[in-house]
Amino acid sequence: MDYRQVEGGREFVARMSHGEDWRAQIEAFAAEQGVDAAFFYGLGAVQDAELYFYDQDEQEYYPEPFDEPFEVASCVGNVSILDGELFAHAHVTLSREDGSTVAGHLNTATTFAGELYVREFDATLEREHDPVTDLDLWPL
Repeated sequence: MDYRQVEGGREFVARMSHGEDWRAQIEAFAAEQGVDAAFFYGLGAVQDAELYFYDQDEQEYYPEPFDEPFEVASCVGNVSILDGELFAHAHVTLSREDGSTVAGHLNTATTFAGELYVREFDATLEREHDPVTDLDLWPL
């Protein structure tokens, strides 16, 4: 395991805006506040979602759209730099009315309601291509 120690910076709590994209709001917030690296937790509800599932054999992301309301049982992720832009890497567990769930890498979702906790790192994390996984990972 590669690692580096980082210091915690500012902490934020936020209420997500109704009708706007969940992940895009996190990226816009990070840009507005000058946050280059952070970890976040979120919960709430969305009206639809597109999740990405990574096929490890084909080393390719495949989108799965869901056009239905969900509770956001958990959303965790981080903010870092990807290709010179802020990128919110988010994974979610979404719950249906019957309690069944879908989970994966969040691409898009229309926010119904949401609350977010963000902890900034006093660091810059810029993703780089990893040839083993074909993913853009932190070079530590």
